[in-house]
Amino acid sequence: MPIDPARDFRSINIALLTVSDTRTPADDTSGDILAERISDAGHSLAERGIEKDDADLLVARLTGWIDDPAIDAIVTTGGTGLTGRDVTPEALDRIKVKDIPGFGELFRMLSYRSIGTSTVQSRAVAVVARGTYIFALPGSNGAVKDGWDGILAEQLDSRNRPCNFVDLMPRLREK
Repeated sequence: MPIDPARDFRSINIALLTVSDTRTPADDTSGDILAERISDAGHSLAERGIEKDDADLLVARLTGWIDDPAIDAIVTTGGTGLTGRDVTPEALDRIKVKDIPGFGELFRMLSYRSIGTSTVQSRAVAVVARGTYIFALPGSNGAVKDGWDGILAEQLDSRNRPCNFVDLMPRLREK
């Protein structure tokens, strides 16, 4: 997808949440990768946190960020697998207004190139929740690279043509 150099880049504020029962700030490598890519792309890392695989805790954290007018988008990593503790998509179901189904479909297509049929175990998903984008990526380093480099880097760039998520932001709360 082409970047139009005639258009101005608009930085957005992105919150980053790692969903894990075991990761700490010292070993959150997938979160570190995303934080670096967010900054390198020219965006602001508005908040960063780690939350246990617990739907109630996730809903509480995400709701706080959704209600913060200084946060434009949220990226999560982890909790999108098939085990009993993987509850990120279920938490998003409780707060979403709209699904962005093409995100998960495209993520799995890109991931297939890296990990083959194992990508069917991913429940990567994206939603809009009261005017805020939430993108849920799997917790592996490869998955966050695929998701950011293959989708989010372009769709969160206001210069991307023919369209991008940033241009839609002012209209997400329309009724």
